[in-house]
Amino acid sequence: MVKISLLSIVIPCYNEEEVIDETIKQLKAFCAELVNLDVELIFVDDGSRDQTRELLKSYAANDSRIKFIGFARNFGHQIAVTAGIDVASGDAVVLIDADLQDPPEVIHEMITKWHEGYDVVYGTRIERSDESIFKLMTAHGFYRLLNWLSDTPIPLDTGDFRLMSRAVADTLRAMPEQGRFLRGMVSWVGFKQTALPYKRAKRFAGETKYSLRKMLRFASDGILSFSTKPLQISIGLGLFSAGLAFLGILYAFTVRVFTNSWVEGWAALMIAILFIGGVQLITVGILGEYVGRIYTEIKQRPLYIISEYQGFEKDDLKKNRSPVTHHR
Repeated sequence: MVKISLLSIVIPCYNEEEVIDETIKQLKAFCAELVNLDVELIFVDDGSRDQTRELLKSYAANDSRIKFIGFARNFGHQIAVTAGIDVASGDAVVLIDADLQDPPEVIHEMITKWHEGYDVVYGTRIERSDESIFKLMTAHGFYRLLNWLSDTPIPLDTGDFRLMSRAVADTLRAMPEQGRFLRGMVSWVGFKQTALPYKRAKRFAGETKYSLRKMLRFASDGILSFSTKPLQISIGLGLFSAGLAFLGILYAFTVRVFTNSWVEGWAALMIAILFIGGVQLITVGILGEYVGRIYTEIKQRPLYIISEYQGFEKDDLKKNRSPVTHHR
């Protein structure tokens, strides 16, 4: 049986002052249940505007297991998780959100699976409490659409709640892309993976930080980062519209040569023009999304900037990607 000496738990936070006390309480209770296993709790503050950062710094000052890094601004959930993975020192790394919708006690089962030889143990939601029908339906549809489009199979109904071995964490650190979709990236790296079904709880307090706009952006990151099928679909639409245009040309030629009704068919002509124009705009939009991502990648800007940290030694942060790292 494989034994680990250190488990890193990464918790991204953004405006979580209403829940952070309970989150730390439950995580401490989880740590107390572990035997022969040290734990570090890495909280990443993603530019919170409330008292989240001050609360985390206070906890880090009084508990050596709690470590904290704070961004210079809001970079987004996936970037915050990435920063936590970058600085994690554990032989295994667990990702969990601060809102307690993913129960910490499930990590015990993840550790058991990891001991059995799995490099990735990802939580699969079999029940999602206190979520609207709209969100349930869109999430259900998104995962299935993503799998249909993606070149890499991605587990259905699975978020970022998971345990990863050191090998997987190091592989993710070697992936520099800006448009990060971690659950897809973890699927792409391979290794031995398994699902762990669990019931997702309702949010302990506060509101979700994923607005509809952010959810759409996240969905486009997942689709465009792991598939070229949208480009293939645009080619298919182009061929289809070209075929219709060719039929329209044959119709116009037939009417002109074999009949005296030269002005008929204006409605059909306008429909054809609008259809072809719409297809062209859709295709240009898809191409623009890919070109925009190329533009973002070639700028090679840092993924994040750490404005302050606490609980780490300077050498502990050598693997982070921030150009500056200030201790306060």
